[in-house]
Amino acid sequence: MAGLRRIMVVDDSRVQRRILSSQLASAGYEVIEAASAEEALEKINSVPPDLVISDWMMTGMTGLDFCRSLRQIGHDHYIYFILLTSKNETAEIARGLDVGADDFLTKPVSGDELRARIKAGERILRMEREVKEKNRLLTSTLSELQGLYDSIDRDLMEAKKLQQSLVRERSRNFGNSEVNLLLRPSGHVGGDLVGFFPITARRVGFFAIDVSGHGITSALMTARLAGYLSGNSPEQNIALVLTEYGIYDARPPAELAEALNAVVLKEMQTENYFTLAYADVDLVSGQVELVQAGHPHPAVIRANGQVEYLGQGGMPIGLIEGASYEGFATRLLPGDQLFLMSDGITEAADHFGVQLGQDGLAGLIGRCHPGRGEGFLASLTDLLTDYTSGNFDDDVSAVYFEFHGPKENIG
Repeated sequence: MAGLRRIMVVDDSRVQRRILSSQLASAGYEVIEAASAEEALEKINSVPPDLVISDWMMTGMTGLDFCRSLRQIGHDHYIYFILLTSKNETAEIARGLDVGADDFLTKPVSGDELRARIKAGERILRMEREVKEKNRLLTSTLSELQGLYDSIDRDLMEAKKLQQSLVRERSRNFGNSEVNLLLRPSGHVGGDLVGFFPITARRVGFFAIDVSGHGITSALMTARLAGYLSGNSPEQNIALVLTEYGIYDARPPAELAEALNAVVLKEMQTENYFTLAYADVDLVSGQVELVQAGHPHPAVIRANGQVEYLGQGGMPIGLIEGASYEGFATRLLPGDQLFLMSDGITEAADHFGVQLGQDGLAGLIGRCHPGRGEGFLASLTDLLTDYTSGNFDDDVSAVYFEFHGPKENIG
């Protein structure tokens, strides 16, 4: 704004209006005259001025009432209001300020003082309109950002659906055994992945993965890893090898971890790494071969409810070239369960910041025992929600396998 261009003079004295109008016009301002406050309000609706100079004492509506009405109506831009008055009592001036007047001129008005008051009003209006323009730009920018956020949010919702589709089966019955999967990201998308795939007619591979970090990058990495451990494409599954007899068998768990480590470092070339718990389960004998690569310790829940944690920890995958891993084994008896969980469970914290830990998890499992299948996972999730007051800072995932006895009808 270069400066004030339009000023309204309101006075029921024609002579006083002419004097003020002449002074203002000679200073280069556009002047609008009104003989009463009522007339001024009508003109303001059609041609709003930048500044109003109004007499205090007028027949009909006084300048004080005029100022009050003007402020109540409101306009697109602020109108600076100067009251002409012969009053100089502090109480009267306070009344004027209280109804919305910005400044005062005492009669008779000198040209120098008039121009000085207007210049002061001009500075204030310039700042007000600059702030208003900045607010307009800020509002516009925020609106654009909100639009972008909404677009990203829609994309993330679709990404969430796609990531959840990576776990095509949440449960499967193997005759005398059953597996159920839990996958609950803390945000739209997460870095956890759980799944299983057939190895032979009597063996199944179960895996639980937790990619470092959160968000889109981690989610994209889980999608890539899902392809490496796909049950639908055994020729692409790194865990499987084609034997000389033309059938697939599985690598030993430790060898699988080493193969994944080599592939991630060579092909993905990312700063992200991941932890892994993998189990090769024999559905007939109950024999389980495992590897733990930085993931929380796999747990065996015995038929009597006792919880046994397995493994020695191990190095996460994708950190060090040539890293080696050690496998270990256990055996499931009828009624036992195998539980592979992410650190979103063991590191879940209450409102004091105290993490659940292995002992706390064992306690929750004891409260869920002897629940089965989806009901067990649902009960455990409810207990976790109570423990954390619903504040999950990390993804929560788990593989829950129940062994009820040898699989029958092996071809």
